[in-house]
Amino acid sequence: MKNPLLRFAIFAMMVLSTVSSFAQPKEKTRYTRQDYIDMYAGFAVQEMLISGVPASITLAQGILESGDGNSQLAKKARNHFGIKCHSMWEGEKYYMDDDAKGECFRVYGSVFDSYKDHSEFLSGRQRYAELFKLKLTDYEGWARGLKKAGYATNPKYPALLIKIIEENDLSKYDRMKKPPKGGLKAPKDSTPTEKPEVAEQPESIKHDDKAIVTAYSRQVYLRNGIKYIRVNEGDSFTSLERMLGMRTWQFVKYNDLDEKHELVPGSILYLQPKKNKTRKADYHIVSRGETLKWISQEYGVKLKKLIKYNALSDPTAIDVGQKIWLRKPRR
Repeated sequence: MKNPLLRFAIFAMMVLSTVSSFAQPKEKTRYTRQDYIDMYAGFAVQEMLISGVPASITLAQGILESGDGNSQLAKKARNHFGIKCHSMWEGEKYYMDDDAKGECFRVYGSVFDSYKDHSEFLSGRQRYAELFKLKLTDYEGWARGLKKAGYATNPKYPALLIKIIEENDLSKYDRMKKPPKGGLKAPKDSTPTEKPEVAEQPESIKHDDKAIVTAYSRQVYLRNGIKYIRVNEGDSFTSLERMLGMRTWQFVKYNDLDEKHELVPGSILYLQPKKNKTRKADYHIVSRGETLKWISQEYGVKLKKLIKYNALSDPTAIDVGQKIWLRKPRR
């Protein structure tokens, strides 16, 4: 190359390129304890508000069981709580040596799913039932109770959890009314797979009938003093679980449905239990095509109460023009 200025310019560009490549931050491959807390405290608080498991306990267990998110099981199976397959697990499985050789552990689609399964694992088993009688702020009682109920075999397990909680001030999360904001962003596969944003409950609703508020990235209404949404096209129990921070069993129970029910766009879906009676009417006159379930949803009155008030031996058999009492009839 004969032009010395051009040669120098190319050389300078090569040097800058090399320096730039060395200056690029490397992807983090190992997390610190504070990284872990920043990333997953929101999940822990959200699960506490749903299940009643203290956020400090959930975080401390996640830290201890996953090695701050750096363990083989956490990285390869996104299992942060060391939960084994057990007989009822139908999902993907991961095998590794633990208390015995080649033990089976649950594999999750995201860390969020691991947190969700952890709270369901505790709240859905009778041997942990006594723990839910404790205050959310009693992390010492929870730590000892977990060991007593057989969650871990290590005799020092309660002391280890308590130490993690106190050294990192995790008990502050037990007093939160909604998930914290800020901190490090969780890895992409840690967030809920359909609606990663954390639901925030409206602080107050002043109106009493069909008042509209914006929450959960949806319009939330009131009927008979009960919060509800209108089902949108494409909604499923799974997507609404993630968006609203609720469980399928809650939708099913609150709306007198079954888990195989297909959500119908435009229909009412209550986010709280229906009431024992309506505030606005004593009875409803049945029109063509109406069912007792429809009346229950329309007025926000529990289906079993309608059956009782009207002494119905067959709830599916109501007639056009029939009077359906919405509260205990006056005799």
